[in-house]
Amino acid sequence: MARTRTTRVLSRARTTGVAALALTAVVALSGCGTAPWDQSRFSSTTPTSSPTKTPTAAPTITPVVNELATGSAQHQLQAGDIALTIDYYSTLSMDEWTAEANKPITFTLSGKLGTDDGQSFYLSRVSVTPAVNGPSGSLPAPSPITDQSSVTPGYYIKAPYSYSQTFILPAFDPAATSVTLSFTYELLLQTAPGSGDYAKQTASDQLTVAIAQPPAE
Repeated sequence: MARTRTTRVLSRARTTGVAALALTAVVALSGCGTAPWDQSRFSSTTPTSSPTKTPTAAPTITPVVNELATGSAQHQLQAGDIALTIDYYSTLSMDEWTAEANKPITFTLSGKLGTDDGQSFYLSRVSVTPAVNGPSGSLPAPSPITDQSSVTPGYYIKAPYSYSQTFILPAFDPAATSVTLSFTYELLLQTAPGSGDYAKQTASDQLTVAIAQPPAE
């Protein structure tokens, strides 16, 4: 009878020990890792950021150049030993320099020598090439205008003498905003006083004039 009772006590002790070990294992597993009720480990949502808008810069408006805005312009040029002074102006007021108008450009040319031993010099040829500009770039332009000297060796332009000329620019494209005039002056300089031999010199110049725009409606 005593043996049976001892056996029952041992059986209960084993059962209690197994249960204790099982509880210890559960506690150990719960302490290492994510708890079963924590569902955040199953989340697949990735945080997103709102796109940043880059501010758009306002377009830059380039002002139209007008060298005759004050009525006239004077340029100084050098062609070898010849120093030239050129005065540009127009008899047509700037508010009437519209695309469709005939636009006169007048220029007066005179020069002097840096080393003057008494030689003379002459203007043998002058030409102007218009380049018409619009809001989006170049526009069709009229043909170059030329004045070829009708006397030999050319027009005498040594100060105090001068050369004066007026060229008429025809109508432009209605979208024109300005015209750039490229001038070429071809000169003949005596190699010595009284000599019939000449050295050719060339001077180039540019003049930009604005085209008057119609009033906004």
